Amino acid sequence: MSKSRLFASAALLGLISASLIYAQDKSARLTFDVVSIKPSAPGVAGGGIKPMPGGQEYVAQNLPVRTVMSVLYRVPLRQIVGGPDWLDTDRFEIDAKSEHSYNLDDLHTMFQNLLTDEFKLQFHKENREGPVYALVLDKSGSKMKVNGSDQKFDIPITRGRDGVATGTRVPIAYLCWWLGQNLQQDQRPVIDKTGLDKLYDFTLSFRPNLPPNFNPDNLPSDLPAGFLDRPTLFDALKEQLGLKLEPQKGPVEFFVIDHAEKPSGN
Repeated sequence: MSKSRLFASAALLGLISASLIYAQDKSARLTFDVVSIKPSAPGVAGGGIKPMPGGQEYVAQNLPVRTVMSVLYRVPLRQIVGGPDWLDTDRFEIDAKSEHSYNLDDLHTMFQNLLTDEFKLQFHKENREGPVYALVLDKSGSKMKVNGSDQKFDIPITRGRDGVATGTRVPIAYLCWWLGQNLQQDQRPVIDKTGLDKLYDFTLSFRPNLPPNFNPDNLPSDLPAGFLDRPTLFDALKEQLGLKLEPQKGPVEFFVIDHAEKPSGN
């Protein structure tokens, strides 16, 4: 064999080996390096779940497992069925850390794997026909601002003391989940049919969907002036974001829990 052919063969083998190593790295199961899980103290109010700046830590505070699932999988609580009662009643403090920084999607996958490993969580999905809201573009088109900045680890949609929602680098899938959380009384998941595939900034000012015969005198006294004069969420989406919710029939995805165990102390 000539030197040139030998060199070409060695180079080809090197490329194949590098490709295999890369494939193995990409297919490796994503997990945190250190995980701490403790029961929450009795009587503690509030709670939340969020990735920490830097992409190396994810924490859940004073939350039941079913709520954690709802956030991680972007599925309304009412669509997570089955499993033992403690998934709703027992609250946990979870602190998961990694030696390396990861992007937000990988961090979500790692926390999902944490539930599998530490809580022995097993579930399957079922599609059932039911009422949904389809999120579509209004005829005016999107009024949201595309955000192409570097990734951050902040919660995408937050609400200030004035009740106005501020979205920063929001993917449409997250917006659909968030809208569903604000429309719990309607019992309809929100399905993306916008065709939008970027990350978006926006502000959204609306009044909550109050139950029938609700007495306005029961509202907190520190609400901003004109709070009840704000548009409904449906009208605010059209006017402020250029989006629209259309009631339809469609597939509703349910997460059916087959098995779960309380974690051992750590």
